[in-house]
Amino acid sequence: MRVLDLGCGGASSSIFLRKEFGVQVWAVDLSADPTANAARIQEAGLADGIFPLRCDARALPFASNYFDAVTAIDNFFYYGTDDLYLDYIARFVKPEGQIGIAGAALMREIEGAVPEHLREWWENEMWCLHSAAWWRRHWERPGIVEVTVADHMPDGWRRWLDWHHAICPDNAVEIRAIEADQGEYMGYARAVARVLTSPARQSPSPTKPA
Repeated sequence: MRVLDLGCGGASSSIFLRKEFGVQVWAVDLSADPTANAARIQEAGLADGIFPLRCDARALPFASNYFDAVTAIDNFFYYGTDDLYLDYIARFVKPEGQIGIAGAALMREIEGAVPEHLREWWENEMWCLHSAAWWRRHWERPGIVEVTVADHMPDGWRRWLDWHHAICPDNAVEIRAIEADQGEYMGYARAVARVLTSPARQSPSPTKPA
């Protein structure tokens, strides 16, 4: 199987996919250094099956129907909220192939003003975060995919805190906000969809920025 790992960062997710499932992985990220990723992949002994690239998720250099699956861990919300993006990325996936995302999310949509306990931390760019129910509606609307999973991770806010304490314990503002929220609004979500069989499409072309 060929898997596109969008926004792979330091390629740990790509290494996991290759090691655990034996799939070929294209490790794509716009900001991560592909040379550094190649070194990590080589150190893991997996250079024969993981291919690091620097690419923009909106301008991918692949053929139509090239991948069996696309994954995006903790980054899809930066670009995937664009109403046109699902149609774009689905063109790279074979009919019956899958698209799966997971990452930081809202447990429920914020209606009206940002809750008081989140205001110190909240920035306008965080409006890209949405709930699992929102992602289901967003993906089902165009009729391109069948959503098979859209849910939240139990105690996702606790895992969010675990990550902070391990990686950036000095980020006191965010830690205070997540501790005060206790999963009311903030957590982790995932969505998985199967690409529906459809007539042949033209080659993918980048979508315009939202």
